Amino acid sequence: MDPSINVLGGPLEPCSTSPMTGFYRNGCCDTGAADMGRHTVCALMTAEFLALSKYLGNDLSSPRPEYGFAGLKPGDRWCLCATRFLQAAEEGAAPHVRLKATHLATLDIVPLELLKAHAVDA
Repeated sequence: MDPSINVLGGPLEPCSTSPMTGFYRNGCCDTGAADMGRHTVCALMTAEFLALSKYLGNDLSSPRPEYGFAGLKPGDRWCLCATRFLQAAEEGAAPHVRLKATHLATLDIVPLELLKAHAVDA
């Protein structure tokens, strides 16, 4: 699958370089065989989502200096695992999504209609 295609069929736009995101830490929600979690959803963090993620065992808001990770806050963009986005949507705590920066491979897990329902660039 072409790593440069978004869910709308256009070129994949960068998600964030501050903080630096992406499975490959290139600022894009690219994916490949090594990305078992499929970090393909460009999500705009919300307090509700960060709280849910922490509750589910993935604390994205606390700094982890040993990994060069400052911690996320509401408003930050981050390449999120597609399955975690789907889980958050089912729990009513899905973050907002940038469709133009969300990789086409996301559609294997999350329906486009659900992504569009949470889109900030629809």
